[in-house]
Amino acid sequence: MIKDLIKKELARQKKVINLIPSENYPSKDVLRALGSQLTSKYAEGKSHQRYYFGNKVVDEIEDEVSNLVYKVFKISPKNWGVNVQPYSGSIANLAVYLGVLDLGDRVLAMSLEQGGHLSHGHKVNWTGKFFEFQHYGVGRDGFINYEEILVIAQKFKPKLIVCGATAYPRIIDFKRFREIADSVPSTGSGRAGALMMADISHIAGLIAGGVHPSPFPYADVVTTTTQKTLRGPRGAMIISRKDLSDKIDKAIFPGLQGGPHLNVLGAMGVALEEALKPSFKNYAEQVVKNAKVLAEELKSLGFKIVTGGTDNHLILVDVAPLGLTGKQAGEKLEEAGVIVNKNMIPFDQRKPWDPSGIRLGTPAVTTRGAKEKEMIRIAKTISQILK
Repeated sequence: MIKDLIKKELARQKKVINLIPSENYPSKDVLRALGSQLTSKYAEGKSHQRYYFGNKVVDEIEDEVSNLVYKVFKISPKNWGVNVQPYSGSIANLAVYLGVLDLGDRVLAMSLEQGGHLSHGHKVNWTGKFFEFQHYGVGRDGFINYEEILVIAQKFKPKLIVCGATAYPRIIDFKRFREIADSVPSTGSGRAGALMMADISHIAGLIAGGVHPSPFPYADVVTTTTQKTLRGPRGAMIISRKDLSDKIDKAIFPGLQGGPHLNVLGAMGVALEEALKPSFKNYAEQVVKNAKVLAEELKSLGFKIVTGGTDNHLILVDVAPLGLTGKQAGEKLEEAGVIVNKNMIPFDQRKPWDPSGIRLGTPAVTTRGAKEKEMIRIAKTISQILK
């Protein structure tokens, strides 16, 4: 029965246009690693520090995956520690908080309603219950207002500032965030300045492909998932300054998790090997080109695009002028074989479960070979369905 349902899902994926920006299609080699004999092995602890025996080979695998992280993001093991064991991006973020903060410490992050993530301290998430979060957002134009963040940071005095988003279509200025973090006054502990964490889950593949600025010259910690623009399995990683790595590693194990999912590590390694190929840079460039064309074509067809366009892989569309909610728009598109997700837009007056917007992205359709001319056709199709 399950085998038949998997085939049914594969058939569904083949016949739709997938515009969900957090989804992608991993290669057959990634899928083979994910379903390999690595599934059968248990390996609590970090590489070469296991609580189980028979791990010589999987130690080599974890070491190699970590080495590939250094190569993909062009960073040095002298300065950075890598942990590739987190089961998900949410766990990776929580591990950073638990590793570098004390319970109740102050954190400044982007609000969910204006583009952030649940694990960036939303009140319904445990991160928002364990720590004191304050949130920044965007201006009426949809762009991050860095001067406003500076004012908030200097007044709130956070110990950690989180930058990164799940629904922000523009370049994130990591250098500016570093300057803001450094400007945070002392809280009385004798240490001025805040730590800076970059959550690059959505844009990791774009950074690897050289089409988005890197956070590594500026951040103290970087987290990312691996299934989005990196085209890997559903996993995550934490890359941190050497002096922070040990605490974060202990927050992952034994703090939050048991043994790593070694099949996911193997698949992650395959995806990182693929990200080092010249073809991946071409892919990342095409993802951005496709998103820009899709945004411009939708604009020309009368759609209201948040910020007026995009610099990355995703687009936010306000469908309220069409007399639709995000839920209604998503349902209409799905009926016609176009898959998006409903999403809040900045200063949305509607609720998260039925917001005013939809979120579109180009990673998956670009993997399937779509280029600019296909994006124009997709935009016209969306217009025909929703209008």
